[in-house]
Amino acid sequence: MSSREIWTLVHGLVFGGGFLLLFSAGFQSLINLRAEHLSETGLRIQLRTLGAVAWIMAATAWVTVILGTYWVYPWYRAVPPKTLSSLQEYPKYFLTQSHHPGWHTFGMEWKEHIAWLVPILLTASAFLVTRFGRLLAADARLRRMVLFLFSVAFFGAVVAGTLGALINKAAPLR
Repeated sequence: MSSREIWTLVHGLVFGGGFLLLFSAGFQSLINLRAEHLSETGLRIQLRTLGAVAWIMAATAWVTVILGTYWVYPWYRAVPPKTLSSLQEYPKYFLTQSHHPGWHTFGMEWKEHIAWLVPILLTASAFLVTRFGRLLAADARLRRMVLFLFSVAFFGAVVAGTLGALINKAAPLR
């Protein structure tokens, strides 16, 4: 494996996959967060755990997006020299010159934008969990709002990750 392939793997599988695993813990903790079902000690532990998971999720999402944007993505957009006969080493140009330009024009452009929404939504969710923890346990509407933010962030991460994996399959970084 080349260093570019390793960094793509770290970006997508390690950080992106880690985020998706953390999501399941955060989502389950939010669903189970009900003041009437927990003792005072249980509520405190649940809120502390949920807060930690929410902030770790947000941090993981930020690392994933920043690593992808500023470390992996420049390799994808690298401009080939004029005398080059094969575009295999230059994924963006390979995709736009192939019979499947939609992978770049739709897939990568969409991925670039939706990926940045994920850490923003997760940071907002983590703030709400930290700021309104006890109220979150008592108020079902507030809890549903945070669940909605979590879910939209998850959907965005799944779309960005799926597009990234498919684009990397069509034109891998080498």
